[in-house]
Amino acid sequence: MRPSRLSGSADLEALRESIRKSRASTPHRVTVSSGTCGLAKGSDKLVAALHAAVVELKLEGKVEIKATGCHGFCDIEPVVLVAPQGVVYQRVTAERAKDILSETVLQGKVIEDLLYTDPRTGAKARAADAIPFYKAQRRILTSSNELVDPVSVEDYLAIGGYRGMAKAVLQMTPDGIIAEVTKARLRGRGGAGFLTGKKWGFCRASAGASKYVICNADEGDPGAYMDRSLLEGNPHSVIEGMVIGAFAIGAGEGIVYVRNEYPMAVRNAGLAIQAARELGLLGKDILGSGFDFDLRLFKGAGAFVCGEETSLIGSIEGLRASPRQRPPFPAVRGLWGKPTNINNVETWANVPLIIDRGADWFAGVGTATTGGTKIFALVGKINNTGLVEVPMGVTLRHIVEGAGGGVKGGRPLKAVQTGGPSGGCLPASMLDLSVDYDTLSKAGSIMGSGGMIVMDDTTCMVDLANYFLHFTQEESCGKCVPCRLGTRQMAEILSRITRGEGQEGDLSKLESLAAAVKAGSLCGLGQTAPNPVLTTIRHFRSEYEAHIKEKRCPSLVCKALLRFVVNASKCIGCGLCAKACPVKAVSGIPKKPHVVSQELCVKCGACFEACPAKIGAVERSSGAPAEVQG
Repeated sequence: MRPSRLSGSADLEALRESIRKSRASTPHRVTVSSGTCGLAKGSDKLVAALHAAVVELKLEGKVEIKATGCHGFCDIEPVVLVAPQGVVYQRVTAERAKDILSETVLQGKVIEDLLYTDPRTGAKARAADAIPFYKAQRRILTSSNELVDPVSVEDYLAIGGYRGMAKAVLQMTPDGIIAEVTKARLRGRGGAGFLTGKKWGFCRASAGASKYVICNADEGDPGAYMDRSLLEGNPHSVIEGMVIGAFAIGAGEGIVYVRNEYPMAVRNAGLAIQAARELGLLGKDILGSGFDFDLRLFKGAGAFVCGEETSLIGSIEGLRASPRQRPPFPAVRGLWGKPTNINNVETWANVPLIIDRGADWFAGVGTATTGGTKIFALVGKINNTGLVEVPMGVTLRHIVEGAGGGVKGGRPLKAVQTGGPSGGCLPASMLDLSVDYDTLSKAGSIMGSGGMIVMDDTTCMVDLANYFLHFTQEESCGKCVPCRLGTRQMAEILSRITRGEGQEGDLSKLESLAAAVKAGSLCGLGQTAPNPVLTTIRHFRSEYEAHIKEKRCPSLVCKALLRFVVNASKCIGCGLCAKACPVKAVSGIPKKPHVVSQELCVKCGACFEACPAKIGAVERSSGAPAEVQG
């Protein structure tokens, strides 16, 4: 029975040992990845089916069914781990629940059709370390997601949870904690990359009886979900890190700022805070140390600018979210005018490991300037989509070709964008670039919070820059003129270019505007917004020139520059294209070549999709005149 409160490290360790002993009698464990991505593919139905099968096969007390957070490999969800056999199954449906228990758990047989098959080699992988996606990683933070039911504090305690916190508040001094975090070379994983220990030191040195720590879980980058998955899958690691940080800084209250669009993260974090409070791991006199600290959740409304710390503070205070002039920095005057320290989810989750295992262990992974690993959300035209955790300093090639399994469909790699909508687009020729804060910055990109988008040769870089510039322009709070008007002017120029209305001198205007926006914007949103434009102009200038001078989109993406025509030498007159056209732009008689009216065509591509691939009579072209005559 869980005690109401723990009064010291002896109580904590006794509870931990009791939990471990009680679980030792259960010989088998079946774990199902049930984060947001797993639920989207039916993991909840699978878990229910496994529980029903346990009863049907009379396995109560012999098999533990555990629903955990995301395991990272989102392409193959739901993922099932069977222990102690060490077998990994992928894309498991509820209908296979009984098979897993009756064959693998009871008989030790491997179900071949549920194993992961490497698309490049055809080899089947029985264990996780045999799957290239996992083999290419160094999973320090994300590995805990496979072991912990996020709503079970007992699970977190069983893997050593809150041991670092107990060590910090009972055995270390605040200055000693800050020195250890500084020695570990932990840098803020939210994007700025500022040394965490140094940041904590500033806040500790600030005068004030009331101080705050905040977890920034307002993850707004399109396609990025590293923080969400950590908060969904292991919220206690974030809570533990915040308690350690608060003790080091001298803060008595903390806030987890999470966007309301993350319902599972909100729920799991809330339950974790409640459980920690009941055990005396939050609240008054934590573990009998005399240290008082408590946490609460604050749900954000989804404004991208709230990822910037002063905008986030304004949001908590009930104000319109917009950045404030710095200095003074939040470490001196933050929430309600009090010294405040803000770190993101991944940063906080690293702290307990540093205190528990030591700074030397953490600094032994990564580079000379940055310790530890970084989690990336690898998305786009890539074979293996998911969360990739690698040591700081590995190359883009290691991530894209190793963990990512290369470009989907075997197409040529064109570019990789790092850092979300404010990141830069790096060409395939830079694939051996080291992934760290300083190297990416020199290349014109940023680390950001960890978004990474892979693009193949079908991606139009002008269209991509246009998309991201419009995103940042729409998300601009409008407070400062360079960001408000500069990004709008840049977006208008890019839109003209994609419509075939580009003019000589547009590239110079874009570069000039970008420099002004970067130099004059108040916060990081405006200062980094031009990055996609500048890097695509630098590395893919010929594509811009094709759009401007030739009114042609080489990648056949920009709708206004496309033409759909019927190749008379291939057309058999089946009429499928005419039936698919929503505006009757395709005409012809049966068994005779059809024609697309360019005056009526709305360039939806329905005729192109309807034409059988083995015939391929409907063809796309860009520019005028069309290369293929209809």
